[in-house]
Amino acid sequence: MISGKILRDAIISGANNINNQRSRVDELNVFPVPDGDTGTNMGMTVGASVAELNALDDNCTVGEAAKTAASAMLRGARGNSGLLFRGFSKALEGKKEADTADIIAALKKGVEGAYKAVMKPTEGTILTVARVASEEAAACGAQEIPALWDVVMAAGQKALDDTPNLLPVLKKAGVVDAGGQGIMVIFEGMGKV
Repeated sequence: MISGKILRDAIISGANNINNQRSRVDELNVFPVPDGDTGTNMGMTVGASVAELNALDDNCTVGEAAKTAASAMLRGARGNSGLLFRGFSKALEGKKEADTADIIAALKKGVEGAYKAVMKPTEGTILTVARVASEEAAACGAQEIPALWDVVMAAGQKALDDTPNLLPVLKKAGVVDAGGQGIMVIFEGMGKV
C-alpha cells in the first residue's frame, strides 16, 4: 500500500527528475516536429504540480494527491504528457491508500485517457511506452508496489528501446522517442520514492 504522502512525494520526485534531465530528453526530439522541446515541456507540465503538492498535508489521501497533481498539470500543460496523469487521477478518486490493483487500474485509465485525447494516436511514442508498461504491470501478478514498479520500469524501457522500429523517423535519426524517454525519466523519479 502507498499513502497519499508517498504518492505526493513520488510525483514531486518525478518532476524533479525530468527537470534535471530535460536537456537530454530535448536532444531526442525529432517527432512529430524536431523542435527540441519535449523534455522542457514535460518538465513544465509535471513541474506545474510541485507547488500545489508541496502544500498538501502529510495526511493527504492518494485520491487528493492524484487529483491535485493532475489538475495542476492540466492547467500548466505543455504538450500531452499531463493527459496520462488525468486518467491516473480518475482511477484513484476517493481512495485513501492504493495497492497494486489500484496502481494498475490507474496506469490503465491513464493510458486509455491519453489515447482518447490524441486525435491521431501514433505507435512508437509515449503512448506506446505507457501502454506496454501498463499491460505488463497488469499481467505480472506483483503483490507489492516496489515489485510492480520494477515491472513498469522494465516493460517501459523495453518499449522505449523498440520505438525506432515503430517510427522510421526515429530510426533514421538514431534516437528513441523523446516523450517515451521523458515518461520513463518521470517514472524513474517516482520509483525512487
